[in-house]
Amino acid sequence: MTPAADHRAPRPLVDSFGRVHRDLRISVTDRCNFRCTYCMPEEGMTWLPKDEVLTFEELERVARTLVERHGIRSIRLTGGEPTVRAHLPVLVRRLAALPVDLSLTTNGATLRTVAPDLAAAGLRRVNVSLDTLRADRFAELTRRDQLADVLDGIDAALGAGLAPVKVNVVVVRGVNDDEIIDLATYGRERGVQVRFIEWMPLDGGEGWSNDQVVPQAEIVARLHARFPLEPLRRGHEPAERFRYLDGRGEVGVIPSVTRPFCDKCDRLRLTADGQLRSCLFSLDDHDLRAVLRAGGDDDALSKVIEACVGSKWAGHAINQVHFVRPRRSMSQIGG
Repeated sequence: MTPAADHRAPRPLVDSFGRVHRDLRISVTDRCNFRCTYCMPEEGMTWLPKDEVLTFEELERVARTLVERHGIRSIRLTGGEPTVRAHLPVLVRRLAALPVDLSLTTNGATLRTVAPDLAAAGLRRVNVSLDTLRADRFAELTRRDQLADVLDGIDAALGAGLAPVKVNVVVVRGVNDDEIIDLATYGRERGVQVRFIEWMPLDGGEGWSNDQVVPQAEIVARLHARFPLEPLRRGHEPAERFRYLDGRGEVGVIPSVTRPFCDKCDRLRLTADGQLRSCLFSLDDHDLRAVLRAGGDDDALSKVIEACVGSKWAGHAINQVHFVRPRRSMSQIGG
């Protein structure tokens, strides 16, 4: 049973650096129907047993505690691939009842079938991962031949009223950086917001190389040479946004490596097995599942949540000698 609502004023989650945390990423599953090369190994993944994954009731309990007690304002559902979680619209309906901006990050392969139900359940918007418009390259990057399904899924999301639809592009030098203009053109023509992301070391292995990072400055310069841009004000969101001067929408770049936004980061991440993390690159987990399954009350949950935020570091330290790669791949953490 969900505990009664706590009517006390929310206690903001402020870390030792003064950052107020208002955004929650919830991984609803560690499983994925793709095997993207920069995200996870092709083989050897060990999926969580079903009984270790938080139930919808447990996910709602954590979310409600964070919203009502601590002022969380936005929730994004992630994976793995969240749409492989059975009955996902049921969870969306539960979370949509909270006063939050509710969104979803997906690879888009099944959006054609689930977008209408997700929208009807209260989902507001989606981010779709799409790193190439070439079918052969898509199959190589994702190890799946489903580019047509993803493009169809984006159209389905637009048709279902999930707006804005954003397209996330991880740019890797020598792999897909020759498609920056093509992908921007696709976004302008379809009315979706493309966001180019600098490649981060999140595959849980040793595949990342700084030499293959295409920096924000280079991405923006290429875009501006073809489609003149002007910068927009940046808030707490990770993307630095630019408006097309011809009025055809906007584009974003997430400079996670060359110009990280750690000083403004306001996110927490809940893994599918109930571990709260203060950063994608955190080396520590804070176990909320243990509190939930031991019958702990909301005060007990808040104590762990506040400890997690209190231990958050200044930044992820990519490119510094003491940087340590997270032991889990991105699919296990929740992007």
